[in-house]
Amino acid sequence: MKTVFMENKNKKKSLVHSGIILSLMTFASRIMGLIREMTKASFLGTGLYADCFSVAFMIPNLFRRLFAENAISVAFIPTFKEYLAKGESDDNKKSTQEFLSATFTLVTFLTACVVIAGILITPLIMPLFCKAPEAGAADYAARLEYYLMERNETSALTRIMFPYLFLISIAAFFQGILNTCGIFAPSGFTPVMFNGIVILSTYLLAPHTSNPARAMSVGVILGGFVQALFQWPFVRKTGWKVGLASIKKAFTNPGTRKVMSLIAPTIVGIAAYQLNDTVSTSIAKYVGPGIASSLQYSLRLQELILGIFAVSIGTVILPDLSGLANKKDWSQFNTMLLQAIKIMTLISIPITAYSLITGRELISLLYKNNQFDDNSVAMTLGVFQFHICGLLFIALNRIIAPAFYAQQKPKFPTYAGIINFVSNILLVFILSKPMGGNGIALALSLASLVNTVFLFIFMNKMEAMEVGRLVRGTLLYAVKMFLMSVVAAVPTFFVHRILVDFFASYGRLAAYGAPVALSALLFAIIGVGELVITRDEIATSILSKIRRR
Repeated sequence: MKTVFMENKNKKKSLVHSGIILSLMTFASRIMGLIREMTKASFLGTGLYADCFSVAFMIPNLFRRLFAENAISVAFIPTFKEYLAKGESDDNKKSTQEFLSATFTLVTFLTACVVIAGILITPLIMPLFCKAPEAGAADYAARLEYYLMERNETSALTRIMFPYLFLISIAAFFQGILNTCGIFAPSGFTPVMFNGIVILSTYLLAPHTSNPARAMSVGVILGGFVQALFQWPFVRKTGWKVGLASIKKAFTNPGTRKVMSLIAPTIVGIAAYQLNDTVSTSIAKYVGPGIASSLQYSLRLQELILGIFAVSIGTVILPDLSGLANKKDWSQFNTMLLQAIKIMTLISIPITAYSLITGRELISLLYKNNQFDDNSVAMTLGVFQFHICGLLFIALNRIIAPAFYAQQKPKFPTYAGIINFVSNILLVFILSKPMGGNGIALALSLASLVNTVFLFIFMNKMEAMEVGRLVRGTLLYAVKMFLMSVVAAVPTFFVHRILVDFFASYGRLAAYGAPVALSALLFAIIGVGELVITRDEIATSILSKIRRR
């Protein structure tokens, strides 16, 4: 029986074309993600329960990114691609089916073990995230009471949400099958449903729970279940079956052994950013109240942009790069990689400039409500301004790393990831004391820059990589986008100030929304005009693909 992938293997889908489709889905999910954060801001603000939920969700979410979405994708997809490339004979189909069943068994077994262990040891790791007051300190009794409430609530929320790892790992496995078969829309849509369920659960369950954070935690579990269930019918339509094998077969299957050999270094390499996020948040709990939650609000806003484009292009590019690597078509391999890098640069630099101008109004528009007051806005704005400066480097890391994984060379991103992680830790300790939460955000951006630099350096170790072409192309295009962004930013800055003053006396939506929207329109008009005048090749390519749709 022919799979959808085999039936469509001769249909070429360009990076831009596939990226646009997935970006639309991701855009909807990120908008829903922002609404989820707005709901969280409204119910929790930047107080005790907000910090507790931020840390509690961060822990299983970190494991999700390590063992599910990132690791499974970069280790599973290239291996699955190799099986498909062997042909459609009965023997090949049988071996591929055995590989899928063995991998599914491995994923469910290992994540179940991690979930059980995580639930059991949660109370033991809480001191890493909750700082106990020193004996004899001022207001010791009040601080001790706050600490005990924080520790107990964070522990309870973590235990509620840890099973999310099991559910989302299954969803990530299904996504790996679909993406390898050239099907991106279902997986791109599941986060929309996840965020919608979390939002709905918060509103419906909050009145019936001890605090709104418990309601949101229940929504996380329900959302993870739906993410896995929704993709199941689409996986069946590909013609591949997902079943269970014995534990022995799961660990001894040649394909799963190869996946496991790739996963270990992959976890360190591609998850450096997530590890930095986790460490930064845990250290923030020691810096001051509200900083951990303000970091999370800022990161969610940053990832609205990052997720729409970097994750979308990164998801699309990996199967294509793996296919080109299998065929040894290195010229097309480097062309596709450079095109993806330029797309990220075209998007990231202008958005960074615009966000620095409108950050206060953007944060106020999205989050300011009920518990999220002017102090919360100011705290989140300071962090966001330093976070957004690292947008380009974080985006490039998510594009460049798959080029190494496609060639099954995970050790180089691993080295870069270790350097990234160490750099972030050192910078956090150096900068957090004089700069507070702003220093933690700046450390993450600088560490992302270091990671990007070392990824380019390690390209010299890869014979297939045209390093000179990639570096020159990236730097020249980045300089071009920087200059064009400055030209667009200067008039936008002054007009934005006028707009803020003009709409200040109106309601919240107009006072913040109008300056953000009108400034974006002005910035976009100037930017598009510059792209047209310079006849930018990437913008022209994107416009051409949109017209064909």
